[in-house]
Amino acid sequence: MKHPVDVHVGKRVRHRRWMVGMTQQQLAERVGIKFQQIQKYETGMNRVSASRLWDIADALEVPVSFFFEGLDRKDGAHEMPEGVPADILSDKEALELVRSYYAIPENQRRRLFELARVLSDAA
Repeated sequence: MKHPVDVHVGKRVRHRRWMVGMTQQQLAERVGIKFQQIQKYETGMNRVSASRLWDIADALEVPVSFFFEGLDRKDGAHEMPEGVPADILSDKEALELVRSYYAIPENQRRRLFELARVLSDAA
């Protein structure tokens, strides 16, 4: 049976890997394991050991704490704002939007952010 924390960590691995444009194979090679193991981690089927999570964090250039962000309760669940899907990291459209957003130069990104805020307040 999958533990909610393992599922959350796996989703965060997948999310970060996708955001940096890395394949499962590429991540596996950097960590020194088979890509099938990355698949198992990303689905929460296998629990990631502390040392392996350290290696994955290094390969994805994030602190280890990144993988636990959003965990608020003992059961691993977390609250999302109203209207936001609980599993936003699995929404390809949302991930593509975030990836595109960060590809925009910072000054234009700031203006786009303000525009989005105004539009969401008007809705």
